[in-house]
Formats: sequence, structure tokens, C-alpha cells
Amino acid sequence: MNRNFLIVCLCLLGLLTACTAPKEVLYLQDVKGQKLENIEKGYEVKIHEDDLLAIIVNSKEEELALPFNMPIVSYQIGSTYQQPRVVGYLVDKNGDIDFPFLGKLHVLGMTRMELTEMIKKKLSEEDWLKDPIVTVQFLNFKVSVIGEVARPGTFEISGDRITLLEALSRAGDLTIYGRRDRVAVIREENGKRTILYHDLRSSDIFNSPCYYLQQNDIVYVEPNDIRTGSSRINSNNSASVWLSTASVLASIASLLITIFK
Repeated sequence: MNRNFLIVCLCLLGLLTACTAPKEVLYLQDVKGQKLENIEKGYEVKIHEDDLLAIIVNSKEEELALPFNMPIVSYQIGSTYQQPRVVGYLVDKNGDIDFPFLGKLHVLGMTRMELTEMIKKKLSEEDWLKDPIVTVQFLNFKVSVIGEVARPGTFEISGDRITLLEALSRAGDLTIYGRRDRVAVIREENGKRTILYHDLRSSDIFNSPCYYLQQNDIVYVEPNDIRTGSSRINSNNSASVWLSTASVLASIASLLITIFK
């Protein structure tokens, strides 16, 4: 009798787990053993319209550098004070920022290092500062992850580099209902919106132009057929779900009664 009961339990467990095959959920399935690949080029984020940039200028002559630095302010949300932050320079729709004494600077499409070198050069050539030290940082670099992930949301990036896999990790990874072969990155750039789908089961994602995310990218994990099917049933005919579930439970109970007679 115990043996029959064990067989029934194993059968039920097999039915519950058969719907999710390893090939549907495993990442990077085509990577065999140790695989070394050269990263052909480093990735650097480009400055976009509406970016908020912190630009800090230092010099041996500290007093002369002060006019080039924005104030540091503390923000209060409710009764909680946020960490002090430098007021940033907003990149306007023309790709410009208005920098003290240097005037309009066209920064659209530049990297942080390119902008750093340009400001250093202008400050030196125009005799504002000797040997200036310039630091540029992004203040509003964020990405959003939605769809079938454990913790969807918008995530602020402290540096200026994050990969697609890292973003999914911050969102708690895909749920069992997320399609590993239909992970989209939605990107707006140069007045155009692009949507590129990725298959996490393949190492081809490393060659994607969206593997390194840009500021304001949206990652969308598409639900599988089981999730969309159950959602459709729940919204249109929830009573039928309960009837189907009751029918299955009744069948299992009948089978158990027959075995243990």
C-alpha cells in the first residue's frame, strides 16, 4: 500500500514539473565548459538629451575653482533627509549645457572622458585655471525592468555601466513564467525608438548592442503561454478555473480511494 501511495505521489510530482523543461529555463546553454572570449571594445555611455551631469572642478588654487562648481544640497522627502548631492547640469534638447564662464558647451554624444578633457582644455587655454582637475558623473542614470521578474521597478545606477544580465539580477531574476527567449530592450535614441529581443539561452546576447544598457532603457520580460493563458481564463471565466481544479482534485481523491481499498 505504501508503495502504491509513493507511485501516485511521484506521478503527481511529474505532472507538476513536466511543464517546465530545463531547455526552457537554463541560461547560456551553448557555452560548453570553460570559454574565453576577448572583449573587442570597451563600452562607455554617451551623453544624451535630458541627462543630468555633475561636473566638479578642482585646482591647486581652490578659490579660483569655486565659481565652476555647483552647490551641494540636501533633499528632504517627508521627514527623511536624503544624501547630499551636487546640483547637476541638465543637457537641453539641443545637446548643450550652460557652463560658468565657458558658456554653451555642446556635449551630446560625448563620453564622460571626452567631456572631461574638453573642459580641462578650455579652462587652461582661456587662462581660467592652471592644471585643472575635472570630474564628470551621471546623476540620473537609471534603467527599468518590467514583466515577468521577481521585483520589477526602476533602478538607479551609481556608475555608468550595467549589463542586461545585471539589470535582471537587480530585479530578482525572471520568474518561472518569464520567456528566456523573449527579453526585450526598449531604447529611445536620436529621436527613434528601437525594440530588440534577446534569447538568454544563447551566448549571442554578448554581441547585442543592448547587452550594455544605456540610461533610461526599459527591459521587458515577456510572459510564457501558461501565464498568458491563465490570465485570460481568470479575466474571462474564473468560475471555469475553480470547476476544473475541483474536477482534478476529485479525480485524484477517487484514485487514492481505489488504491487504498
